Parts: sequence; structure tokens; C-alpha cells
Amino acid sequence: MPIEIGELLDHGPWPRFAKLATLLFAIAIIFDGFDISIVGFAVPSIIQDWHLPRASFAPLLVIGLLGMMVGSAIAGFIGDRIGRRAALSLSVLLFGVGVAASAFAPNLLTIEVLRFIAACGIGGALPNAATMSGEFTPIKMRTVAVMSTIICVPLGAALAGSVAGVVVPLGGWRALFFIGGILPILLSFVMFWLVPESPRFLARHPERAPELVRLLGRLGHAVPPDATFIESASQTAAPSLTDFFGPRQALSTLSLWLTFFASGASVYLCLSWLPSLLSARQLGSAVSIEGLEAWNYGGFIGVVGFVLLVNRLGSRILTLTACLGAVVSALLLVTMGVKQGVNAPLLLTALAAHGFFVNALQTSLFALGVYLYPTRVRARGVAVASAMTRLGGILSASLGSWLIQLGSDQFFEYLMAAMLIAFVGMALLRNHIPKVEPKTLPVAA
Repeated sequence: MPIEIGELLDHGPWPRFAKLATLLFAIAIIFDGFDISIVGFAVPSIIQDWHLPRASFAPLLVIGLLGMMVGSAIAGFIGDRIGRRAALSLSVLLFGVGVAASAFAPNLLTIEVLRFIAACGIGGALPNAATMSGEFTPIKMRTVAVMSTIICVPLGAALAGSVAGVVVPLGGWRALFFIGGILPILLSFVMFWLVPESPRFLARHPERAPELVRLLGRLGHAVPPDATFIESASQTAAPSLTDFFGPRQALSTLSLWLTFFASGASVYLCLSWLPSLLSARQLGSAVSIEGLEAWNYGGFIGVVGFVLLVNRLGSRILTLTACLGAVVSALLLVTMGVKQGVNAPLLLTALAAHGFFVNALQTSLFALGVYLYPTRVRARGVAVASAMTRLGGILSASLGSWLIQLGSDQFFEYLMAAMLIAFVGMALLRNHIPKVEPKTLPVAA
């Protein structure tokens, strides 16, 4: 009888080897988050160097988000058809090359072309890293592992702010792009060499059974060398639209897409335009960088908190709380009036609070995607859902310059509206991640 790989991994150990693989996925996403936000930090400096109007950068931001959508869809297809490892490694290599080459761009058009290339890699890395984190992890710790990987998006973005604060004054925006690109290039080769293919993916390819037997041995499962495998007795069917829009899945898929779209509209407005907004309000270059840096570090802390709580509370209460918290913090920013003379510590605290809730929600959505979809379509399902984030981002990138011209109140009112829509999406979602009963929680080694 074939061995059910899903059952074997779901209830097996989480050995050091698998944790090290998850660590590499997390490092890849740190660089992914770094390069997602790098343009937002570079734009004010490029404006000064090339004497360009702020509105001329809207196409650059839209192009980047379109590239993320294209890359997410292509990498999801590659991940399900060719392998997760190839999709992830190639994605990291692609965005590293695109960002590093931008350091030598002679004009804005060249940066736009290179940004599309880099964005294809950025969009492809995230869903495949989330998928692989989940597929190497037993079910009790799967949500924690996925969220611990995706947590690195705001961490990488926050680190980009810290690096930009040092590098841009010394070496300019070109140095920032070079640093942001060269490190992912090196990591892509390390990952392709060290990271194995997903065991769940291998189980769907009988010709690779010997490779799966060796991998299972490294994961602590002794199986006969001539064993045959299936992913799961309940998941042997071919992928179909019912995986996304079946009677029990359609509402959850549409609700997840709506929330990804709304949260993406909020996230990418801040990542793309927040430094420019603060600069336009005459708050100085230091506060312009510190504002987005505070937003990202707040996001990192928020995601850590959600990782610690999701097994105990489940995803419904956490995601709904995050939506409401983001609305309230945006309202606080409207109330205080972001302009010259504003209390800088209070401003940074409010921005950190908003980042706390928005990024915690965004990370939870990737964990929800991994939870909702079966292995045969998981990479594709997470990739398509995350593409909704890019659609929301495209809307924000297109409107960002106009919102800045209207004023800071309209900028933050837009964020409020986006998160109210996200609240509706999470309220409608049927299949939330359930809480894990305390008696079943694993004891840390």
C-alpha cells in the first residue's frame, strides 16, 4: 500500500534540518521585503538627483506591482508543475539581478524596465517560500512556520529603512540598489545548492521516489527504499476549479481575495508613497525615512505577536482585530494632522501602530492561503490570492501622488477605507484557521 506522505509529515517531528530550510526561506523573504520597499526610500533621493516631478514616479511603482503579479502567477505555476525549489531559487536570483542592475541605470525608463524584471522575482518568491515553509512542517506548527517566514517581509522592509538612513546620505540611491541586489544573488545559489525539493511535491512524482526516500530519512522518517507514495488519500485528484470555487470553497476564496486586495492597497500606499508624503509635508528627510521605518518595525512586532497567538486564538479574532486596529490608528493620524510642527514621536508611534496591525493582517492572509488550499494547487492558490495584493497596490501606486497633493488627511482616510473593506472580507471568510487546544500544543525542545 502506498504511504500517505501528508499523514506522515503532518504528525511527524520537525527536525533541525527542516528548521534550517525554513530559516533559508525566511532569509530569502527578508531580502524580498528589503527590495519591495527599496524604491520608496530611493524616490526622494532620485527626485533630487534628476530634478524630476514626484508624479513621474507613479508609472515606476505601477510597473513594479504589475511585475509582482506576473511573477507571482508564473512562479506559482512553476512551483506546482516543475518544483518549489526551482521556482523559489530563480525568483530570488531574478529580483537580485534586477535590483543590482538598477544601481547603474542612466535614466528613469531604464529603472522602470529593471523594476519590472526585479518585481517578477519579488512576486514569485513570497508564495513559494510560504508554500515550502508549510510543506516542511508538521500540522501543529504549520501556521507558525508560515507566518514566521512571511514575518520577514516587514522585517526586510524595516531593515531597508535602517540601511537607507546610512547608505543614501553616504553613497546615494545607487549604493542602496547595489546592496539590495547583490546579496539575494548570492543567496539564490546557496538555496539551489542546499534546499531540497518539497516532500509533498515529490510525492506527486513517482519517478522521483528515491529522492523522496532520502529526504524523508533526513526528516526523521525511516521508509523502505522501494516504497511508493501518495500525497494524501483525499488529495489524489487532478487540480480543478473546484479547488478554488467548489461549494465549500468559493466564498472563502472570494473573501480571501477581497482582503488581499484591500490590505495590499494599504500596504503599498505606505511602502510606495509614505516617505514622499512626509517629505511633501515639510517634515525633513530624516523623518521621511524614519516614518516608513517605524511603520515597518511596528509591522514586524505585530506579526511576531500574531505568530505567538494564532495557535491559541485562531485566525478569525486576530484578523478582525487587526482590521479594526488599522482603522483606528489611521483615524488617529487624520486627527493629529500630519504637517510641519507635528509632534514627531507621536507621529512615529501612530505610524508604528498602523504598521503593526496592517502587516499582521497581511501575514495572516498567507497563512490562511496555505491552510485553505490542498497541496496540488497550494502554490498556485497562494500565488493567485497574493496577486490580489498587487492589484490593490496598483490602485494605490496610481493614486498616491494625487492623494499627497490633496493632503495628509485624504492619504490616511484612504487607508481607513481600505481596512474597513478588509474587515468585511475577514468577516465573510468561512474557513479560518482554528485554534489549537492547549493540550495538543507541542513542547519546545
